[in-house]
Amino acid sequence: MHFFYCRTFGDYGNHPALTLEFFRHLATAMPRQLVLFLADQGDETVAGALCLRGGDRLYGRYWGSSEARPAPGLHFETCYYWGIDYCLREGLQVFEPGAQGEHKVARGFLPVLTRSRHWVADPEFAPALADWCARERAGTADYHRAVLAHSPYRDADPPAPAAA
Repeated sequence: MHFFYCRTFGDYGNHPALTLEFFRHLATAMPRQLVLFLADQGDETVAGALCLRGGDRLYGRYWGSSEARPAPGLHFETCYYWGIDYCLREGLQVFEPGAQGEHKVARGFLPVLTRSRHWVADPEFAPALADWCARERAGTADYHRAVLAHSPYRDADPPAPAAA
């Protein structure tokens, strides 16, 4: 999984922050909370998604593939559909597939508002950042309402985020 993660991050010009030691630590320290979905092609494992299980929730995910252009739909299969199936089989109440991505709405996930707390060290910079944060909150709330207004579900109000 670490190889897939590093390759995919590199393909998109990003620096992979999670080390092999970190992956090994998860496997040793949290074996029942670590959930991997691995995709095989023939006898070879070619992609995977890493999730963490906590309480009644599954949190995702880091994704990776051995190919720069994996099979069509493989990303969604490993990152979302297998996670949904896992939650149903295990009786989990919520699957939080990770931040970002309007593409998740088409796959059955509605946006969930979360909180973020930051401390700004420079008091002269804080007002400019506060103004931007206020506009970002308003825009995010508008987008959230717009998506929920077009939800295919009877109860379009998704569960609240887990307490930190």
